[in-house]
Amino acid sequence: MEAFKKAAARRAADMVQSGMVVGLGTGSTAKYMIERLGERITEGLEIMGIPTSEDSAEKAQKAGIPLTDFATHRRLDIAIDGADEVERGTLNLIKGLGGALTREKIVAQAAKRFVVIVDASKPVDHLGERAPVPVEVLSFGWECTADRLASYGARGVKPRTDRDGSLFVSDSGNMILDCHFGPIMDPAALSAKIDGTAGVVAHGIFLNMATEVLVATEQEIERWEL
Repeated sequence: MEAFKKAAARRAADMVQSGMVVGLGTGSTAKYMIERLGERITEGLEIMGIPTSEDSAEKAQKAGIPLTDFATHRRLDIAIDGADEVERGTLNLIKGLGGALTREKIVAQAAKRFVVIVDASKPVDHLGERAPVPVEVLSFGWECTADRLASYGARGVKPRTDRDGSLFVSDSGNMILDCHFGPIMDPAALSAKIDGTAGVVAHGIFLNMATEVLVATEQEIERWEL
């Protein structure tokens, strides 16, 4: 499956054209896209990138991708990123298990075209079937924020930790609460509730944002569009 993920990521990278400003995603699939863009730059591709995390910024610099920022470019031509779940039929997403959801959402919203690359394990009938909803929150009063999120129907709300057991801290200096809702029947309603909760910076439900999804299967790379 790793080989198919790499193939999908490289195909997405080949959609990029010279002159574009590109949103660079974060995660195990996005790294292959960044590598391919680096190869294409050596072949003559001229682009600028805005990374969604410090990790992706480091990978982009190693690949030779020139970086820019939103002070210079408010609008991106294309953003390419992975996802933790993709809802069949809607292309709604859950993202953020890598911890970069807030920056990923900013980049996705700023892009004219948002291409999502996933393997065949990520499509679901309803968001939340397998993945929790990551919610980035301020550390101040996070216990109260967690209680409020639990009141929306989450079976469990847990602060994310690093491998050493310490609290995970996002690139923006915030905590992440992983909220296990199970299958979400009305993601728009849940999204609105979470957005309206004091202490929440952003959450991992991405609605009506993906313009297309590349799904890597053992047989082929499927392209989904609405």
